[in-house]
Order: sequence, then C-alpha cells, then structure tokens
Amino acid sequence: MTETRIIDVKKKILGKNDQMAQALRAEFARHGVFVANLVSSPGAGKTELLRATMAELRKTYTPAAVTGDLATENDATRLLESGALAKQILTGTMCHLEVDMVQNAIAEWDLAEIDFLFIENVGNLVCPGDFDLGEDLRIMLIATTEGEDKPLKYPTLISTCDVVVINKMDIAEAVECDVELLERNIHEVRPGAPI
Repeated sequence: MTETRIIDVKKKILGKNDQMAQALRAEFARHGVFVANLVSSPGAGKTELLRATMAELRKTYTPAAVTGDLATENDATRLLESGALAKQILTGTMCHLEVDMVQNAIAEWDLAEIDFLFIENVGNLVCPGDFDLGEDLRIMLIATTEGEDKPLKYPTLISTCDVVVINKMDIAEAVECDVELLERNIHEVRPGAPI
C-alpha cells in the first residue's frame, strides 16, 4: 500500500532562514548594529534614499549597506562613490535576498565598527516579504509614481513592514497621485503603520 505525504517545502525553507536570521540578529545586537531592511518595487528610489540617509548619518555614525540586485553592481557603486561602506549581492534569478546572502556579504566586515546596516533588498513587491534577514526594522518605500492602489495590489509585503515611506513627493501632483488616498490604502492593509 502506498502512502501519500505532503511536505510543506515553504515552511521548511523559511524555518531554516528564520533560524539563521535569529542568530544573525543576535550577532548584530551583540555588536550594537541597528539593521534596517529596505523593500520596494524597482525604481521607487531605495538607492537614492540610502545615499542621502547614509551621507547624513556619516556625520556622527558609521553606516554600511548591502544592496541586492539580479545583475549589475550599480547600486553599491553609487553608494561607494558617495563615501559609504557598501557591498553588492548579485542574486541572478532570485527575486529576494536570503539571510545567508547577507551573512556572506558582511563576513569580512568588523561589525564592531558599524553602527547602522542598511539592507537594500531586490526591487520586488512579493518575494522579500517572506524572508527575515535579521533586521530590526523593515521599511517599505512606495513612490507616488506607482499609483494609489499599489498597497491594495501588493498587501503581503506592506503587512510585514514596520514603517512606510512615500517617496517622490515632489512630483506627486505632476503624476496625479492622490497622496491622501495612498495613505488610506496603506492603512487599510497595515492599520496604524507609521508613514
């Protein structure tokens, strides 16, 4: 007699990732490193936000960044050119970062010398939501150019975020974005989320 077994592969894979993320989170805490995972769709402005944030932080602290993309080292290069400590992770066909990728990217860094670590995840509104990277804070970036309904179309990622940043506010009127509606839609998916 044959027996059919169903194995929840997603649970098993995520379970291993979550265990590794907890260990990495403890390592970050031991060294006093605050870690933020920045997620968004492609082109929302993650790299520019990081460049500006890290430039400001460098006046007092030591920030670093790990950037994820399918191909090219453009994002890390932009951050390095601005004087930041940065490393690129090339994911090939993977639409998200996993904790072992982050671990490998920072392996040569002395965490005791870093105050803030920013993880710029691959531009994708689906996959990154499932993977804990050992972060203290998950920040969702939404650009006004994406439309007010983006939170309703991609609720999973927003529901895992601690903070939502609306970017490209300077062109909101030109792209006819109703920012109040965008904020309402964010709160419909993630009630009480700081914007």
